[in-house]
Amino acid sequence: MADNFNFELVSPERLLLSESVIDVVIPASEGEMTVMAHHAPTMTTIKPGVVKVHMATGKKQDYVVFGGFADILPTGCTLLAESAIPVEDLRQDELTRRIDIAKAELEDVEHHEHKSRLEHYIMEMTRLRGAIGQD
Repeated sequence: MADNFNFELVSPERLLLSESVIDVVIPASEGEMTVMAHHAPTMTTIKPGVVKVHMATGKKQDYVVFGGFADILPTGCTLLAESAIPVEDLRQDELTRRIDIAKAELEDVEHHEHKSRLEHYIMEMTRLRGAIGQD
């Protein structure tokens, strides 16, 4: 049986979750990453995607995050999200709104690096919309 560890999901608005968990799958910038107890200390950026939480109680809960950072220690993981919401509470128009805002900003961008970041964000948000069945 796997050891449990503490996981906290925090957004600027509130603490969404603070639970003992078995594992958490996070959308790290380098790819999906499974975090379990005794994980090597790591800090990573988070891209828009789904955080999959498997709680010690056996319950599973998914959250959509729109970027942020994860601080992983052998005893726990804290994910500081730019914005986060339970998957079941996410409305398709919220994803569409975020994509439209980024596309509008893209039209006025002249700096190549900023343009590249926006294009990547739009791609990730479009992929996210497909991943949660809202295409």
